[in-house]
Amino acid sequence: MHPVAKLGRGLCVAALGVAAWSTLVEPRLFTLRRHTLPVLPDGAAPMRVLQLSDLHLAPWQRRKINWVRSLVELRPDLVVLTGDLMGHRLSRGPLLHALRPFAEAGIPCVFVHGSNDYYTPRAKNPFIYLSAPSRLGTRVPDIDNAALTRGMTDLGFVDLNNRAARISIRGTEVEFLGLNDPHIRYDDAAELDASLANLPSLGDSVPLRVGVIHAPYQQPLGELLDRGADVILAGHTHGGQVRVPGVGALTSNCDLPPTQARGMSVWYDADRAAFLNVSAGLGASIYAPVRFACRPEASLLTFEAAR
Repeated sequence: MHPVAKLGRGLCVAALGVAAWSTLVEPRLFTLRRHTLPVLPDGAAPMRVLQLSDLHLAPWQRRKINWVRSLVELRPDLVVLTGDLMGHRLSRGPLLHALRPFAEAGIPCVFVHGSNDYYTPRAKNPFIYLSAPSRLGTRVPDIDNAALTRGMTDLGFVDLNNRAARISIRGTEVEFLGLNDPHIRYDDAAELDASLANLPSLGDSVPLRVGVIHAPYQQPLGELLDRGADVILAGHTHGGQVRVPGVGALTSNCDLPPTQARGMSVWYDADRAAFLNVSAGLGASIYAPVRFACRPEASLLTFEAAR
């Protein structure tokens, strides 16, 4: 065989191998990413926080459903859901089934929505993600978001879409600052402020403040910093979804630097700083079910006192 033909054949085999791995194998290799953050006051009991994001759940994804249900065995002190949980118009029932074990175990859960909790997925050219974020235009929402929200609150989960809430967890007051999805411009800081003003006064005590958002655009991250967030939890980016070994993510699908598209980093301005965890999430659109060098993940964060 001619060397050029041999090389071409080798490249074709390699390409087929990568395609098979990234569509049939890696999207099913669910993993748990762990981080420890020194954010609690002296003497506070450690707190374990499970973050679930971007399930993009379709009704037939039994393996994913069962894996999410199994995470209750971690016995987290808190579950934070950072949006894009729906991946199909008929996914609400299977999604609530996947999340029900946390409610049955009495674990506090809070949530915000992502764009896919309002809109069903559509086939798109995947290369547009490299040029600009995939923001929606004038589509009419075609998912019953009110029913989804009602189903989650019926489980006892706390709705943080442009809302604040406060929960005592292992003796520490945790104040949540939530924004609806900036990717579709549903975030409203003024609405959050109104909710925050209605919380009971804590006097001189300072709670741990946790910002919760789906898409980590820079302006709303700054708004959460301005309101005193110590930790911000986000999703949306899928970690780049396809990462280049040695390079990382090529896009974050928002204006967050791609270097921060997955995992723990710090978001800061001239006056404040907060830990930022961006989950690579557990799924992808049913029209782009690809993962390469970016395994689907949940995050288990341990909050502890600074040493």
